[in-house]
Amino acid sequence: MPVRPPDENEVAALAASYGMKPSAEDVASYTPIVAAFLSSYDAVEELYAGIAPQAPEDRPSSRPSDADNPLGAWYVTTEIRGAAEGPLAGRTVAVKDNVEVAGVPMMNGSRTVEGFVPREDATVVTRLLAAGATVAGKSVCEDLCFSGGSHTSVTGPVRNPWDPSRTTGGSSSGSAALVAAGEVDLAVGGDQGGSIRMPAAFSGIVGHKPTHGLVPYTGAFPIELTLDHLGPMTRTVADAAAMLDVLAGRDGHDPRQPAGLAPEQYAAALGGDVAGLRVGVVAQGFGWEELSEPGVDDTVRAAAQRLGELGIEVVDLDLPWHRHALHVWNVIATDGATVQMIEGNAYGWNYEGRYDPDLVAHYGRQRREVVDQWSPTVTAVALAGRWSYEMEQTRHYAMARNLATEVRRQYDAALADVDLLVMPTVPMVAPEIPAPDDPLETRVARALEMIVNCAPFDVSGHPATSVPAGLSQGLPVGMMLVGRRFEDTTPLKVAHAFEQLVGGFPRPPAR
Repeated sequence: MPVRPPDENEVAALAASYGMKPSAEDVASYTPIVAAFLSSYDAVEELYAGIAPQAPEDRPSSRPSDADNPLGAWYVTTEIRGAAEGPLAGRTVAVKDNVEVAGVPMMNGSRTVEGFVPREDATVVTRLLAAGATVAGKSVCEDLCFSGGSHTSVTGPVRNPWDPSRTTGGSSSGSAALVAAGEVDLAVGGDQGGSIRMPAAFSGIVGHKPTHGLVPYTGAFPIELTLDHLGPMTRTVADAAAMLDVLAGRDGHDPRQPAGLAPEQYAAALGGDVAGLRVGVVAQGFGWEELSEPGVDDTVRAAAQRLGELGIEVVDLDLPWHRHALHVWNVIATDGATVQMIEGNAYGWNYEGRYDPDLVAHYGRQRREVVDQWSPTVTAVALAGRWSYEMEQTRHYAMARNLATEVRRQYDAALADVDLLVMPTVPMVAPEIPAPDDPLETRVARALEMIVNCAPFDVSGHPATSVPAGLSQGLPVGMMLVGRRFEDTTPLKVAHAFEQLVGGFPRPPAR
C-alpha cells in the first residue's frame, strides 16, 4: 500500500510536534522534500513482497469451549505434527501465545494483538517440530506478558490446577497450568521478569530460564531486547534438559545471541556427579518485608540443606546487590518496554535481527484503537515510561543499563566462590486470583509482588532453574538454582539430582 505523503498542513503539524516553528515558506519547501524521502518506502514495500513468508494452509485451530478448557489455559488448540523421528517424537507441546506459530491465531493476551495470524514459525517452533514434537495449541499468556499473576489476559484468568481459586502465576500462565495438569508434556515459556520461573513455582513444575541469548527469541513478541528470554516448562528436569537441547543455539537472526555461542549437552549432563559442588544460600533472597511467607522460606532452606545429602557443600551467602538489582530491572523494564514494546510497536528499531512487519503493523495500528483495554499493569508501565521519556529523557534507563554491568559483575563474583546461588523462586505460595472489581491497586499488586527474586536474573542474564522444593499450606513452593552464564548444565544437573533425591515432584490433587 503506497505511503501517502503529508500535505503542507500536516508537515506544519509534524514540525509543531517537535516544538519547531517553521515559516510558511519553509513548510512549503519541506513538503516535497519529505515526499521524496517517502518514495523509497514504497520501493521497499514492493521489494519485501518478493521475500515475505507465506503462511501454511493446513493448520486448522479452534477456540476450545469452557467445558474443554476448565483452567482457562488454552487460547487455541491445534495439532501440528512434527518429524516422525527425533528426540521429542511423540511429545505434545503448548506454545506460549507470544510466540508465533504460522497459520495459527496469536493474541498475546491482549486486545491490541487480537486477530493477528502470523505467516512464519518462530525459530523455537521450527526446532520443536524438527525434533518430532506435536504442537497441541497456543497457551494463554498475560496481557502483553506484563504480569506475574494469571488474571490479566483478556480471555480471563488462568486457574491453578492445585487450587482453581488461586493464580497460576504469569506471564506464562497457560503453559504452567497445562503442564501441571498433565494436558501436555512440554511447554514453551517466556521470561522477562520471571515469567517462566514464577508460574513454574506456583504450579509445582520445572521452569528453566536459559542464559540470555542461549535460545533464539526470533518470532516471539518482544518486550525489551536486553530482558527477553524463551525456555522450557516441564514436569521433570530431564524433560527440561531434553527440550533445551533442541531449543538452544544460534539461528543467525537474533542479536541477543553471541557470535561464538556453543551450547552444552544438557540432557547428557544429567546424572553426573554433583558431589563437591558448592551452593550459596543467598540471605537477601529470603525475608522480603510484607512479601515473604515463613512457610516458603523454611521450605526452601530445608530443601537447600538436603542438597548436602548429595555431597554438595551448602553455605550461607551475603549478596546485598540482589536487592539493588530489582530497582535496576524496574527502570529497564519500564522505560525499555515503553520505548520498544509500546512506542516502538513491539520491535522498536536499531538492531540487526529478524522483524515481523505484519505484526508491527497490526499491533501498531490496533494498540491505538483499543488502548483503553490494556490491563492495569501495562497501563501503569506505559504511563510511568512516557513520563520518564518526556520529563527525564530516559536518562535513568541509560544509568540502569550501565548499572546492569555491575549487577552482572556482583553475581559473577559470587559465582566465582560457589557453583550455584539458591533462594525461593517466589516469596509466597500462589495467592488467590483477584476479582475483576477488586481495587486497581490490588490487581496491580497481585501482578507484580512476586517478581523480587526472579527479575534480577533477567538483567544479569544468568541461567536459573525453578524446581518444586516441597509444599506449604498444601501448595507448591519453588526453589531457584542460579548458575554461571552459559553453564546451564550446572543448575539443571543439581535440580535433577534433587528431584531424584526427593523421589520426584508432587502432582496436583485429582479434582
